[in-house]
Amino acid sequence: MKRRALLACLPLALLGCASAGGGADAPAARGPRAPVVARPAAAPAPPAERRLFAQGGLTVDAMVGGKGPRVVMIPSLGRPADDFDDLARRLRTAGFRTAQLQPRGIGASAGPMSGQTLFDLAGDAALVIETLGGGPAFLVGHAFGQRVARALAASRPELVKAVVLLAAGGKVPIPEKARAALEACFDARLTPEQHLENVRIAFFAPGNDPKVWRGGWFAETARHQAAASQATPMARWWGGGVAPMLVVQALQDAISLPSNGRQLVQEFGERVTLVEIDRAGHAMLPEQPVAIANAVLWYLTRFGEPTPKDDK
Repeated sequence: MKRRALLACLPLALLGCASAGGGADAPAARGPRAPVVARPAAAPAPPAERRLFAQGGLTVDAMVGGKGPRVVMIPSLGRPADDFDDLARRLRTAGFRTAQLQPRGIGASAGPMSGQTLFDLAGDAALVIETLGGGPAFLVGHAFGQRVARALAASRPELVKAVVLLAAGGKVPIPEKARAALEACFDARLTPEQHLENVRIAFFAPGNDPKVWRGGWFAETARHQAAASQATPMARWWGGGVAPMLVVQALQDAISLPSNGRQLVQEFGERVTLVEIDRAGHAMLPEQPVAIANAVLWYLTRFGEPTPKDDK
């Protein structure tokens, strides 16, 4: 019998759940290394510029740059698009066009902040994809962001080529210590020292420095996102439609425990690929940027080498 994914009773504990599966040649903590597919290190990354995408009462603030296949990036719970800066730069250098989306309530992104579902939030990414020339595009979602990515893949399959899920969890209960620390990351009453300690517990592997995530916590956005997740039946988005999916799982993740990805390998079969990254926690991106970029590039280039294209 399949286990039902945990919906934590504390609303800010609603981070991502992912689908996974395994290619035998995938980069993994205990498997063969993936080929590095980036351009030479000396090649400068094409610049990114800020753009606003507006339709009706919705505005999406995003950093867009590069030429080639589109990669739309959706950050974690209550976190800004800046978390993707390093990965986006590496993807642009390798010949992709990236769009880092600010969630509603961050930057100039604006839209309804109540009465929403994951499908409503997925509409933000759909607007960007359609404005940039239409699908299909690659999606990269980190933690909560991969829920939104899968919702878009399920509801608008014509817009999605494949989905990359970073820090995918939800099948295995979050340990109480990590859950409490996660909630505390959005508690403005804490001293800077107390806040940083909770960031360390919830998001970083032992020995990794949490100071890089000292800032970037948007409590109102997190509450809005958690409510949207609670309002969306898991069965409607869990499978991510029919899109191929890559799950990148950190072995020291205290929130999305590694067994989540292994369970999802069994659930989704060959449609998904699981890559495990050592010496990284739930933050992942600032902890192992090279390993994550290599895994993502290895996966995306399985769909063909990137070639420049004209986008809007």
